Amino acid sequence: MNNKMKLCILATAASVHSHRWVEFFAGKGYEVHWVSCTPFHEPARRGVYTYEIPSFPLSLATLGISNIIYATIKLRGLLKEIQPEVLHAHYAGMYGLLGTLTSFHPMIITAWGSDVLFAGRSLLKRPLVKMALRKADLVTCDAEHMRQAILRFGVHESSIRIIYFGTDINKFSPSMKNKNLRTQLGVFDRPMIISLRSLEPVYDLETLLLAIPHVSTKFPKAIFIIAGEGSQRDYLKKMASNLKIVDNVKFTGSIPNHRLPDYLNASDIYVSTSLSDAGLSASTAEAMACALPVIVTDSAENKLWVKEGEGGFVVPVKDPVALSEKIIYLMKNPKKFAQYGSFNRKIIQERNNYYVEMAKMEKLYREVVKRYGKA
Repeated sequence: MNNKMKLCILATAASVHSHRWVEFFAGKGYEVHWVSCTPFHEPARRGVYTYEIPSFPLSLATLGISNIIYATIKLRGLLKEIQPEVLHAHYAGMYGLLGTLTSFHPMIITAWGSDVLFAGRSLLKRPLVKMALRKADLVTCDAEHMRQAILRFGVHESSIRIIYFGTDINKFSPSMKNKNLRTQLGVFDRPMIISLRSLEPVYDLETLLLAIPHVSTKFPKAIFIIAGEGSQRDYLKKMASNLKIVDNVKFTGSIPNHRLPDYLNASDIYVSTSLSDAGLSASTAEAMACALPVIVTDSAENKLWVKEGEGGFVVPVKDPVALSEKIIYLMKNPKKFAQYGSFNRKIIQERNNYYVEMAKMEKLYREVVKRYGKA
Protein backbone atom coordinates (compact mmCIF):
# COMPACT_ATOMS: atom_id res chain seq x y z
CA MET A 1 0.00 0.00 0.00
CA ASN A 2 1.30 3.47 -0.82
CA ASN A 3 0.21 7.03 -0.27
CA LYS A 4 -2.21 6.70 -3.18
CA MET A 5 -4.49 4.30 -1.28
CA LYS A 6 -8.20 5.03 -1.60
CA LEU A 7 -10.21 6.06 1.43
CA CYS A 8 -13.99 6.27 1.52
CA ILE A 9 -15.00 8.70 4.27
CA LEU A 10 -18.65 8.49 5.30
CA ALA A 11 -19.30 11.73 7.20
CA THR A 12 -21.45 14.84 7.23
CA ALA A 13 -20.36 17.74 5.05
CA ALA A 14 -21.84 20.10 7.65
CA SER A 15 -19.00 19.71 10.17
CA VAL A 16 -15.59 21.36 10.15
CA HIS A 17 -14.21 18.15 11.72
CA SER A 18 -15.10 16.23 8.55
CA HIS A 19 -13.50 18.86 6.32
CA ARG A 20 -10.28 18.91 8.31
CA TRP A 21 -10.07 15.10 8.40
CA VAL A 22 -10.56 14.83 4.64
CA GLU A 23 -8.18 17.70 3.89
CA PHE A 24 -5.33 16.10 5.83
CA PHE A 25 -5.40 12.82 3.94
CA ALA A 26 -6.02 14.44 0.57
CA GLY A 27 -3.01 16.64 1.30
CA LYS A 28 -0.96 13.51 2.02
CA GLY A 29 -1.71 12.17 -1.46
CA TYR A 30 -4.54 9.78 -0.60
CA GLU A 31 -7.44 9.48 -3.01
CA VAL A 32 -10.38 10.42 -0.81
CA HIS A 33 -13.99 9.65 -1.69
CA TRP A 34 -16.31 11.54 0.65
CA VAL A 35 -19.92 10.41 1.04
CA SER A 36 -22.30 12.68 2.97
CA CYS A 37 -25.99 12.70 3.84
CA THR A 38 -25.88 16.52 3.94
CA PRO A 39 -25.22 18.85 0.98
CA PHE A 40 -21.74 20.00 -0.02
CA HIS A 41 -21.65 23.80 -0.18
CA GLU A 42 -18.02 24.20 -1.16
CA PRO A 43 -16.11 22.77 -4.13
CA ALA A 44 -13.96 19.77 -3.26
CA ARG A 45 -10.23 20.22 -3.09
CA ARG A 46 -7.94 18.32 -5.43
CA GLY A 47 -7.91 14.60 -4.73
CA VAL A 48 -11.36 14.59 -3.07
CA TYR A 49 -14.44 13.16 -4.78
CA THR A 50 -17.80 13.96 -3.20
CA TYR A 51 -21.12 12.10 -3.25
CA GLU A 52 -24.43 12.88 -1.58
CA ILE A 53 -26.93 10.23 -0.52
CA PRO A 54 -30.27 10.60 1.34
CA SER A 55 -30.30 10.79 5.12
CA PHE A 56 -32.51 8.87 7.55
CA PRO A 57 -32.87 10.05 11.17
CA LEU A 58 -32.69 7.32 13.78
CA SER A 59 -35.98 7.82 15.62
CA LEU A 60 -39.05 5.68 16.05
CA ALA A 61 -41.27 8.38 14.58
CA THR A 62 -39.28 9.13 11.44
CA LEU A 63 -37.22 6.04 10.66
CA GLY A 64 -37.96 5.19 7.04
CA ILE A 65 -37.04 1.63 6.10
CA SER A 66 -37.27 2.45 2.41
CA ASN A 67 -34.81 5.32 2.88
CA ILE A 68 -32.36 3.02 4.65
CA ILE A 69 -32.62 0.41 1.92
CA TYR A 70 -32.17 3.02 -0.81
CA ALA A 71 -29.19 4.65 0.93
CA THR A 72 -27.56 1.26 1.54
CA ILE A 73 -27.97 0.20 -2.08
CA LYS A 74 -26.61 3.57 -3.23
CA LEU A 75 -23.56 3.29 -0.96
CA ARG A 76 -22.91 -0.32 -1.94
CA GLY A 77 -22.90 0.74 -5.58
CA LEU A 78 -20.45 3.54 -4.84
CA LEU A 79 -18.15 1.21 -2.91
CA LYS A 80 -18.19 -1.29 -5.77
CA GLU A 81 -17.28 1.49 -8.19
CA ILE A 82 -14.66 3.16 -5.98
CA GLN A 83 -13.13 -0.02 -4.51
CA PRO A 84 -11.51 1.73 -1.55
CA GLU A 85 -9.05 0.01 0.76
CA VAL A 86 -10.99 1.17 3.80
CA LEU A 87 -14.40 2.62 4.69
CA HIS A 88 -14.40 5.10 7.57
CA ALA A 89 -17.74 6.16 9.07
CA HIS A 90 -17.77 9.24 11.29
CA TYR A 91 -20.53 9.06 13.91
CA ALA A 92 -21.77 5.72 15.18
CA GLY A 93 -25.45 6.52 14.58
CA MET A 94 -26.77 7.01 11.08
CA TYR A 95 -23.40 6.86 9.32
CA GLY A 96 -22.17 3.91 11.35
CA LEU A 97 -25.37 1.98 10.64
CA LEU A 98 -25.20 2.75 6.94
CA GLY A 99 -21.58 1.61 6.74
CA THR A 100 -22.42 -1.58 8.65
CA LEU A 101 -25.31 -2.46 6.34
CA THR A 102 -23.00 -2.42 3.31
CA SER A 103 -21.04 -5.34 4.86
CA PHE A 104 -17.84 -3.67 3.62
CA HIS A 105 -14.56 -4.48 5.35
CA PRO A 106 -12.36 -3.15 6.70
CA MET A 107 -14.63 -0.52 8.25
CA ILE A 108 -13.67 1.98 10.92
CA ILE A 109 -16.14 3.98 13.01
CA THR A 110 -15.24 7.20 14.79
CA ALA A 111 -17.63 8.06 17.61
CA TRP A 112 -18.25 11.77 18.09
CA GLY A 113 -19.92 11.89 21.49
CA SER A 114 -23.71 11.82 21.75
CA ASP A 115 -23.83 8.78 19.47
CA VAL A 116 -22.33 6.61 22.23
CA LEU A 117 -22.94 8.72 25.35
CA PHE A 118 -26.71 9.10 24.92
CA ALA A 119 -27.68 6.15 22.71
CA GLY A 120 -28.63 4.09 25.76
CA ARG A 121 -31.61 6.37 26.37
CA SER A 122 -33.32 5.21 23.16
CA LEU A 123 -34.87 1.76 22.72
CA LEU A 124 -34.26 2.00 18.96
CA LYS A 125 -30.88 3.68 18.79
CA ARG A 126 -29.01 1.55 21.31
CA PRO A 127 -29.25 -1.80 19.45
CA LEU A 128 -28.44 -0.10 16.12
CA VAL A 129 -25.41 1.71 17.53
CA LYS A 130 -24.35 -1.48 19.32
CA MET A 131 -24.55 -3.46 16.09
CA ALA A 132 -22.51 -0.86 14.20
CA LEU A 133 -19.79 -0.62 16.85
CA ARG A 134 -19.43 -4.39 17.22
CA LYS A 135 -19.31 -4.97 13.46
CA ALA A 136 -16.58 -2.36 12.95
CA ASP A 137 -13.00 -3.52 12.56
CA LEU A 138 -11.76 -0.55 14.56
CA VAL A 139 -13.49 2.13 16.67
CA THR A 140 -11.90 5.47 17.52
CA CYS A 141 -13.00 8.22 19.90
CA ASP A 142 -11.42 11.30 21.47
CA ALA A 143 -11.91 10.84 25.21
CA GLU A 144 -11.42 8.19 27.88
CA HIS A 145 -15.02 8.44 29.13
CA MET A 146 -16.16 7.79 25.55
CA ARG A 147 -13.90 4.73 25.39
CA GLN A 148 -15.57 3.46 28.54
CA ALA A 149 -19.00 4.04 27.00
CA ILE A 150 -17.98 2.08 23.89
CA LEU A 151 -16.74 -0.80 26.06
CA ARG A 152 -20.21 -0.97 27.61
CA PHE A 153 -21.61 -1.74 24.14
CA GLY A 154 -19.59 -4.96 24.18
CA VAL A 155 -16.74 -3.78 21.95
CA HIS A 156 -13.43 -5.44 22.85
CA GLU A 157 -10.87 -3.02 24.25
CA SER A 158 -8.30 -4.12 21.65
CA SER A 159 -10.58 -2.69 18.94
CA ILE A 160 -10.76 0.83 20.44
CA ARG A 161 -8.23 3.63 20.02
CA ILE A 162 -8.27 7.22 21.26
CA ILE A 163 -7.46 9.64 18.46
CA TYR A 164 -8.06 13.33 19.09
CA PHE A 165 -9.48 15.49 16.33
CA GLY A 166 -6.58 17.77 17.16
CA THR A 167 -5.94 21.47 16.74
CA ASP A 168 -4.10 23.01 13.81
CA ILE A 169 -1.39 24.71 15.86
CA ASN A 170 -0.09 26.52 12.78
CA LYS A 171 -3.45 28.11 12.01
CA PHE A 172 -4.39 28.68 15.65
CA SER A 173 -1.39 30.44 17.11
CA PRO A 174 -0.88 33.60 19.17
CA SER A 175 -0.43 36.91 17.38
CA MET A 176 -0.78 40.63 18.04
CA LYS A 177 -4.32 41.75 18.83
CA ASN A 178 -6.26 42.57 15.69
CA LYS A 179 -6.99 46.26 16.27
CA ASN A 180 -9.06 46.54 13.08
CA LEU A 181 -11.35 43.74 14.23
CA ARG A 182 -11.68 45.24 17.70
CA THR A 183 -12.62 48.55 16.07
CA GLN A 184 -15.21 46.82 13.85
CA LEU A 185 -16.72 45.18 16.92
CA GLY A 186 -16.71 48.45 18.83
CA VAL A 187 -14.42 46.99 21.48
CA PHE A 188 -11.44 49.34 21.10
CA ASP A 189 -9.51 49.16 24.41
CA ARG A 190 -12.26 47.42 26.40
CA PRO A 191 -11.60 44.02 28.04
CA MET A 192 -12.98 41.35 25.68
CA ILE A 193 -14.29 37.94 26.73
CA ILE A 194 -15.34 35.50 24.00
CA SER A 195 -17.63 32.45 23.80
CA LEU A 196 -17.71 30.36 20.61
CA ARG A 197 -20.34 27.79 21.55
CA SER A 198 -23.58 27.39 19.60
CA LEU A 199 -26.69 29.04 20.98
CA GLU A 200 -28.26 25.75 22.05
CA PRO A 201 -29.44 24.60 25.53
CA VAL A 202 -26.54 22.13 25.97
CA TYR A 203 -24.06 25.03 25.90
CA ASP A 204 -25.94 26.92 28.65
CA LEU A 205 -25.31 30.50 27.49
CA GLU A 206 -27.87 31.56 30.12
CA THR A 207 -25.22 31.03 32.80
CA LEU A 208 -22.80 33.27 30.93
CA LEU A 209 -25.40 36.03 30.61
CA LEU A 210 -26.26 35.74 34.31
CA ALA A 211 -22.58 36.18 35.18
CA ILE A 212 -22.21 39.40 33.21
CA PRO A 213 -24.02 41.74 35.68
CA HIS A 214 -21.63 40.60 38.42
CA VAL A 215 -18.62 41.25 36.18
CA SER A 216 -19.89 44.63 35.00
CA THR A 217 -20.16 45.92 38.57
CA LYS A 218 -16.37 45.62 38.80
CA PHE A 219 -15.51 46.15 35.13
CA PRO A 220 -18.33 48.14 33.49
CA LYS A 221 -16.42 48.36 30.19
CA ALA A 222 -16.03 44.59 29.83
CA ILE A 223 -17.58 43.31 26.62
CA PHE A 224 -18.66 39.75 25.93
CA ILE A 225 -18.57 38.44 22.37
CA ILE A 226 -21.09 35.64 21.96
CA ALA A 227 -20.51 33.97 18.61
CA GLY A 228 -22.53 31.25 16.94
CA GLU A 229 -26.09 30.60 15.90
CA GLY A 230 -28.76 28.37 17.37
CA SER A 231 -32.33 27.87 18.45
CA GLN A 232 -31.91 30.11 21.53
CA ARG A 233 -30.68 33.22 19.72
CA ASP A 234 -33.85 35.30 20.17
CA TYR A 235 -34.36 34.04 23.71
CA LEU A 236 -30.80 34.93 24.73
CA LYS A 237 -30.99 38.39 23.17
CA LYS A 238 -34.20 39.04 25.07
CA MET A 239 -32.58 37.76 28.24
CA ALA A 240 -29.66 40.16 27.76
CA SER A 241 -32.14 43.01 27.38
CA ASN A 242 -34.00 42.01 30.57
CA LEU A 243 -30.71 41.83 32.46
CA LYS A 244 -29.84 45.33 31.16
CA ILE A 245 -26.48 44.16 29.79
CA VAL A 246 -26.97 44.93 26.09
CA ASP A 247 -24.05 47.38 26.22
CA ASN A 248 -21.80 44.59 27.47
CA VAL A 249 -22.83 41.88 24.98
CA LYS A 250 -22.43 41.48 21.23
CA PHE A 251 -24.08 38.58 19.38
CA THR A 252 -21.95 38.19 16.26
CA GLY A 253 -23.61 35.15 14.67
CA SER A 254 -21.49 32.36 13.25
CA ILE A 255 -17.86 33.18 12.55
CA PRO A 256 -16.29 31.52 9.47
CA ASN A 257 -13.66 29.02 10.53
CA HIS A 258 -10.85 30.88 8.78
CA ARG A 259 -11.67 34.02 10.84
CA LEU A 260 -11.65 32.28 14.22
CA PRO A 261 -7.93 32.89 14.89
CA ASP A 262 -8.49 36.63 14.37
CA TYR A 263 -11.36 36.69 16.87
CA LEU A 264 -9.47 34.64 19.43
CA ASN A 265 -6.35 36.75 19.12
CA ALA A 266 -8.44 39.89 19.54
CA SER A 267 -9.80 38.54 22.84
CA ASP A 268 -8.47 38.56 26.39
CA ILE A 269 -10.33 35.59 27.91
CA TYR A 270 -12.18 32.58 26.50
CA VAL A 271 -15.24 31.12 28.28
CA SER A 272 -17.24 27.92 27.74
CA THR A 273 -20.33 27.16 29.84
CA SER A 274 -21.17 23.84 28.19
CA LEU A 275 -23.13 21.22 30.13
CA SER A 276 -21.70 18.38 28.06
CA ASP A 277 -18.93 17.65 25.55
CA ALA A 278 -17.31 14.54 24.14
CA GLY A 279 -13.74 15.39 25.11
CA LEU A 280 -12.03 18.77 24.97
CA SER A 281 -14.16 20.96 22.70
CA ALA A 282 -12.58 22.23 19.49
CA SER A 283 -13.18 25.86 20.38
CA THR A 284 -11.59 25.48 23.82
CA ALA A 285 -8.56 23.78 22.29
CA GLU A 286 -8.29 26.51 19.65
CA ALA A 287 -8.44 29.23 22.29
CA MET A 288 -5.69 27.47 24.24
CA ALA A 289 -3.60 27.15 21.07
CA CYS A 290 -3.98 30.92 20.58
CA ALA A 291 -2.54 31.35 24.08
CA LEU A 292 -5.68 32.58 25.80
CA PRO A 293 -6.51 31.96 29.46
CA VAL A 294 -9.69 29.86 29.56
CA ILE A 295 -12.56 29.45 31.99
CA VAL A 296 -14.63 26.33 31.37
CA THR A 297 -17.29 24.33 33.17
CA ASP A 298 -16.64 21.03 34.93
CA SER A 299 -17.98 18.81 32.16
CA ALA A 300 -16.54 16.11 29.90
CA GLU A 301 -12.74 15.95 30.41
CA ASN A 302 -12.06 19.64 30.93
CA LYS A 303 -10.24 18.99 34.21
CA LEU A 304 -7.74 16.82 32.33
CA TRP A 305 -6.88 19.69 29.99
CA VAL A 306 -7.34 22.95 31.89
CA LYS A 307 -4.87 23.23 34.75
CA GLU A 308 -6.50 25.13 37.61
CA GLY A 309 -4.59 28.31 38.40
CA GLU A 310 -2.02 27.71 35.65
CA GLY A 311 -3.97 27.78 32.38
CA GLY A 312 -7.30 29.02 33.64
CA PHE A 313 -10.14 27.72 35.77
CA VAL A 314 -12.75 24.98 35.83
CA VAL A 315 -16.02 26.11 37.45
CA PRO A 316 -19.19 24.18 38.36
CA VAL A 317 -21.89 23.99 35.69
CA LYS A 318 -24.79 26.41 36.01
CA ASP A 319 -22.95 28.59 38.52
CA PRO A 320 -22.86 32.20 37.26
CA VAL A 321 -21.38 33.50 40.51
CA ALA A 322 -18.38 31.16 40.35
CA LEU A 323 -17.94 32.01 36.68
CA SER A 324 -18.07 35.76 37.31
CA GLU A 325 -15.57 35.49 40.18
CA LYS A 326 -12.98 33.80 37.94
CA ILE A 327 -13.50 36.32 35.15
CA ILE A 328 -13.07 39.16 37.66
CA TYR A 329 -9.96 37.51 39.11
CA LEU A 330 -8.28 37.32 35.71
CA MET A 331 -9.24 40.86 34.79
CA LYS A 332 -7.79 42.11 38.10
CA ASN A 333 -4.58 40.26 37.25
CA PRO A 334 -3.92 40.97 33.55
CA LYS A 335 -0.30 39.85 33.93
CA LYS A 336 -1.74 36.32 34.23
CA PHE A 337 -3.01 36.45 30.64
CA ALA A 338 0.36 35.77 29.00
CA GLN A 339 1.42 33.31 31.70
CA TYR A 340 -1.76 31.23 31.49
CA GLY A 341 -1.88 31.51 27.71
CA SER A 342 1.67 30.25 27.25
CA PHE A 343 0.92 27.29 29.51
CA ASN A 344 -2.21 26.45 27.50
CA ARG A 345 -0.49 26.59 24.12
CA LYS A 346 2.16 24.18 25.34
CA ILE A 347 -0.57 21.74 26.43
CA ILE A 348 -2.13 21.77 22.96
CA GLN A 349 1.22 21.49 21.20
CA GLU A 350 2.13 18.44 23.25
CA ARG A 351 -1.20 16.65 23.60
CA ASN A 352 -3.67 17.80 20.93
CA ASN A 353 -1.64 18.53 17.83
CA TYR A 354 -3.77 17.95 14.73
CA TYR A 355 -0.80 16.84 12.63
CA VAL A 356 0.38 14.33 15.24
CA GLU A 357 -3.11 12.88 15.76
CA MET A 358 -3.77 12.49 12.02
CA ALA A 359 -0.39 10.79 11.64
CA LYS A 360 -1.53 8.30 14.30
CA MET A 361 -4.70 7.73 12.28
CA GLU A 362 -2.69 7.22 9.13
CA LYS A 363 -0.76 4.45 10.89
CA LEU A 364 -4.03 2.83 11.98
CA TYR A 365 -5.33 2.90 8.40
CA ARG A 366 -2.23 1.03 7.31
CA GLU A 367 -2.57 -1.50 10.12
CA VAL A 368 -6.24 -2.31 9.52
CA VAL A 369 -5.79 -2.54 5.76
CA LYS A 370 -2.78 -4.83 6.17
CA ARG A 371 -4.83 -7.02 8.50
CA TYR A 372 -7.34 -7.52 5.67
CA GLY A 373 -4.63 -8.34 3.17
CA LYS A 374 -5.35 -5.28 1.03
CA ALA A 375 -1.89 -3.77 1.41
